[in-house]
Amino acid sequence: MVGDDKGWTTNFDYQKWAEGKEFHVGDRLVFKYPQGAHDVLRVNGTVFQQCLKPADVPPLNSGNDVIPLATPGKKWYICGVAKHCEEGNQKLTITVWPEAGSPQGLPAPNPTPTSSARASISSAFYALTVALATVSGVIMV
Repeated sequence: MVGDDKGWTTNFDYQKWAEGKEFHVGDRLVFKYPQGAHDVLRVNGTVFQQCLKPADVPPLNSGNDVIPLATPGKKWYICGVAKHCEEGNQKLTITVWPEAGSPQGLPAPNPTPTSSARASISSAFYALTVALATVSGVIMV
């Protein structure tokens, strides 16, 4: 549940609440609040920053709104009631990752260097070693 025991309300730090949590495709966000006191709007990043209530986005207002996370990426949610977003900090942004355990959810392995890259690195190392040995010989004389 968003906000844990506080639910969806004003004067709560939802960004701090979301820190350290991982959200994956297939998870659900549950916004609980007294019906009529708040609502939930899914918005874009610009609207989120400005705390604007878009006219073309119908609010969720059941008091027990369940939002399935169907796609990976950034998601933004605000309360559109009065000035709850801008003055009450009633807004949440999260990153949704691919489904847990899916190949897309795992980090890509580090590529191994090709033989030509290894040869190039070896040649550069050899040249550096020779240069250092030459300089050392000059200094020691």
